Amino acid sequence: MFASVLHRRRFCHQLAAGLVALSAGGAHANGFPDRPIKIVVPFAPGAGTDAMGRLIATKLAELLKVSVVVDNRAGASGALGAQEVAKAAPDGHTLLLAAAPFTTVPAALPGAGYDPIAGFTPVGMFAHGPLVWAASKDLPANTLSEVVALARSQPGRLNYGSAGVGGINHLVLESLKEHTGTFITHIPYRGIAPATVDTLSGQIQLLTGTIPALAPYIRDGRLKALAVTSPGRSPALPQVPGMQESGFADVNVLNYFALVAPKGTPDAVVQQINAALAQVVTMPDVKERLAKDALEPATGTPAQLALFLQKDVDGWKRVVERQKLKIDAF
Repeated sequence: MFASVLHRRRFCHQLAAGLVALSAGGAHANGFPDRPIKIVVPFAPGAGTDAMGRLIATKLAELLKVSVVVDNRAGASGALGAQEVAKAAPDGHTLLLAAAPFTTVPAALPGAGYDPIAGFTPVGMFAHGPLVWAASKDLPANTLSEVVALARSQPGRLNYGSAGVGGINHLVLESLKEHTGTFITHIPYRGIAPATVDTLSGQIQLLTGTIPALAPYIRDGRLKALAVTSPGRSPALPQVPGMQESGFADVNVLNYFALVAPKGTPDAVVQQINAALAQVVTMPDVKERLAKDALEPATGTPAQLALFLQKDVDGWKRVVERQKLKIDAF
C-alpha cells in the first residue's frame, strides 16, 4: 500500500545477477534443497492466493529440481499459517506465501500471534496488482470523487461492504475516510462474495475487490467501476482511472504476492530462492497467467521486500490509529 512499487529499471540487473547465481551454484548449492520444499498458503484451497501458491510451487520445482508442495493452513485471516511458518526450522524448506493480509492483520490486531517484520526473513516478491472500487449501478455517483462528495454531503448514508474486519478491503476504506474526512458506514461480511451479492442487489452501495472477482459484473453493467486502487490505471481495466487521476494520490493499495521464510534462514538459501523467483516471472506462461488475474510480475531483492513490508505495516498501523479502530479478533 504505502510502499512504492518496486522499480522496474532494477529488474534486468537483478534478474541477471540471479541467473548468474543459479548457473554458478547450481540448483543444490550449499546442500539446499536436500528434501521437498513446503509453501504454506494461509488460506483455503481454491482462493486466489492458493492459485498463486500452486503456480509458484510448480515453477520452483522445475528450477530447483526438487518437489515443492503447497500446504493450505487456513484460519484467522491467514494468521494461523503465518504462525506455523514463523516456528519452522530456518533452513529454506518451509516458506510462507505472503499476501496483503500478512501485513494488514498484525497492523490491525496486535494479538495476531506473529510479527511480519521480526519473525520472518523476506525472500522476494513476484506479483502485485490493485483492487477495484465498485459501486451499485443505482448509486448516483460515477467516479470516486463523486462518491466522496456524496459522502461529505450526507454523512453515514453510504454503506460499504468488506470481506471482514481488519482486512485489506476494510482498511482501504478507512484510508479513504482518513484522507477525505468522510463518514461511510463499514459493514463486514464473511468473505467478499456475500458483500458482492448485496452490492449487486443495492442493499449496500460500495465495495472493493480483486479485478478478476468483480470484472464480470463491471463488464455487464451490474456494477460501476469507480477507480482502481493503484496510482495509475491497470491493463486489466484500462478504462478505469487510478487513484492519482481520481484525485486521491495518497490512497493507493497494491495486493501483493511474495515468499518469506522463518527468521534466520541463511542468506545463501534466500538468494537462491530469490534468483529462482526472478526466473519464474519471466516465463511466458507465468506472465500470461498473472495478466489473466490482473497482476503484474514484480521482482526485487530480499532487502527491497523487507522495505516494502515495513512501510506497509507502518502505513496500516497509522490508519488504524488515526481512525481509532478497535479490532479484537477477525
